[in-house]
Amino acid sequence: MPATPTGRTTDDTRAATATATVPCRIVVCRDCCCGSPKVTGVDHTAQTERLRAVAPVRVSDCLDVCDHANVIVVQPSAKGRAAGARPVWLGLVNDPDATEDIAAWARAGGPGVAPLPDILDLYAITPPRRRRTAS
Repeated sequence: MPATPTGRTTDDTRAATATATVPCRIVVCRDCCCGSPKVTGVDHTAQTERLRAVAPVRVSDCLDVCDHANVIVVQPSAKGRAAGARPVWLGLVNDPDATEDIAAWARAGGPGVAPLPDILDLYAITPPRRRRTAS
């Protein structure tokens, strides 16, 4: 990490280093519907491993959009977040070609760094609203 003449790192150098090194990340839903035999004809393990080959992947419990199984969320890298990008939710990702398109986009930088490929726009879904609990 770059340092000042006194040998200390600054917030600016930390931010620049973090922005340059934190890649986009992928969340795959693997709970009640996604990643289960309910979605037939998909090798869920192969899908997860293919995505892991290009970006860090977190396997999540239910993301609460079961009608769109299999759901994958591509989170922006530090550089993408700095550019104002938000996570992109993709649903009905049940085809190896769609998985390849997501992998290619993540490899190119993902949200805020590389434009969303037109084909993936067909998979884009609205994330569920967070429910507030009564106090």
